[in-house]
Amino acid sequence: MTNYDGLFGRPVPRAWGWPVAGGGRAPHVEGGTLYAGTSSQLCGLFPFAVSSGSSVRGVPIGRHLLTAEPVGLDPAEWLRHGLVSNTGVWVQGQPGIGKSAIIKRMLTGLVAFGGIAVVPGDVKGEYTPLVEALGGAVWRVGRGLHALNPLDAGPLRAELAAATGSARERLAETVRVRRLTLLEALVSIVRRGEVDVTERRLLGAALDSSVTACARQSAPGEPIVPDVLRALSEGSEELRGIVASPGAAGYRRAVRELVNTLALLCDGTLRGIFDRPSTITSDLATPAVSLDLSALDDDDDDALAAGMLCSWAWSTAVVDGAKGNGQQRSVAVVQDELWRALRVAPGLVERSDRITRLNRHRGVISFQVTHSMDDLETLATATDRAKARGMVARNATLVLGGMAEQELDLLRRITPLSEGEAALVTSWAASPTWVGGALHPGRGKYLIKSGERIGLPVSLRLTPGEQALYDTDGAFAPGRRAAGSGPVDGAAGYGSIGQVLGAASAVGAVSGLVPNGAGGPSDPGSAIPTGRPAHAHSAR
Repeated sequence: MTNYDGLFGRPVPRAWGWPVAGGGRAPHVEGGTLYAGTSSQLCGLFPFAVSSGSSVRGVPIGRHLLTAEPVGLDPAEWLRHGLVSNTGVWVQGQPGIGKSAIIKRMLTGLVAFGGIAVVPGDVKGEYTPLVEALGGAVWRVGRGLHALNPLDAGPLRAELAAATGSARERLAETVRVRRLTLLEALVSIVRRGEVDVTERRLLGAALDSSVTACARQSAPGEPIVPDVLRALSEGSEELRGIVASPGAAGYRRAVRELVNTLALLCDGTLRGIFDRPSTITSDLATPAVSLDLSALDDDDDDALAAGMLCSWAWSTAVVDGAKGNGQQRSVAVVQDELWRALRVAPGLVERSDRITRLNRHRGVISFQVTHSMDDLETLATATDRAKARGMVARNATLVLGGMAEQELDLLRRITPLSEGEAALVTSWAASPTWVGGALHPGRGKYLIKSGERIGLPVSLRLTPGEQALYDTDGAFAPGRRAAGSGPVDGAAGYGSIGQVLGAASAVGAVSGLVPNGAGGPSDPGSAIPTGRPAHAHSAR
């Protein structure tokens, strides 16, 4: 033991103080308290402060702009490690800064880890080449193309047929609620107004009657909108009791507006799209699936909003079917151009959230994409706007691209942004000069935010294979490949998924993001395959 008294030439108190009255004796000395602060606050005390490290588990999305360390993003993996509270991702930024590029990188990486990518409502058809290259299925919805029945149970049909007892009742009620919710949403879109209480009861009773009638057929099938319209027009005793009009004439007057609204789905501008049986099937073994709505992009907002809501509902059924089959594959769902569906009629925010709400509880990785918070501020009612802000806030991870200062003012209601983070994001918004020929300063740069933590500024660099697949500016480059004109053979011209990732997988192997070796969807060490995935097909 060191003789401190002799060392210092004077009596020295022990660590707990002098063992005498008034000597400052402490019976227990606790460990030091860790304090954290910004570099501007702590630099005077400790000038060597640096930002905290980032998680390297997940899909390699680039390098940290300040430390050059590789950054990986996998919301499911982050959830397992307690970094986030859910797997929702909100993506926002100016057009042209690369929002779809980082999402496509994420989809490619998650499929490489063994997951499935679902793109419901691809408005511009920009995900079609990627889904085809991944060996997935693309279904093009529109007049003269594929039809999507809003009342189709999708993959849940087989699960419902196999279920028994209380499990069957629970599943049947789930299917009924989704059908009824989507039916109410379509009525709201067509009439640009809300559905009242009586009409909701009428739709529910007519839907139940249609389902019962279909089940009694020699070849049971799914009900379609004309079936509901027929049941509503015929007016059973139950339906007449709902409107309190036992007479035929009084009943017809009471349901006239609802009947005409449903008739517009069958005879109006939406005819031939949502009024016939689905020609779309789901293969739960496929690595990716997309519903291409680009044929409806030039139509009015009614057709596009109806298509997007129906696609979201169908994709939710696909997710439920994949989880119900006991598959342990992670599922990534993309909702792009979100505002175009929600702004058409009041109440659509609540109904769309009700359709997809189960995704968050089932651990589905959800990407919601928009250009501006102002898009959500244009919703019909104050209630819709408040619910839309809540929908944004429920996403645990935010991916922010270049945007103007006023956009950040709206985002600060949802997530805290430091002055440095705000300055960084606004610096990506526009080039500082009028000299052309330089790369846009915000192209491929993102700030990853989650909770109160310091954001991760990331720079994404695409491989040559990705540049061909992710290009959304083809219309401005003559002779270049336009989006949605992909080859019948999904891999033709692009190579395998390993070639698509190319240098990205090499960066991951070096950094430990995706090292070589076997792994599953929950194992960030999964190797990126070098061959084309199985089950490749393209539905046209």
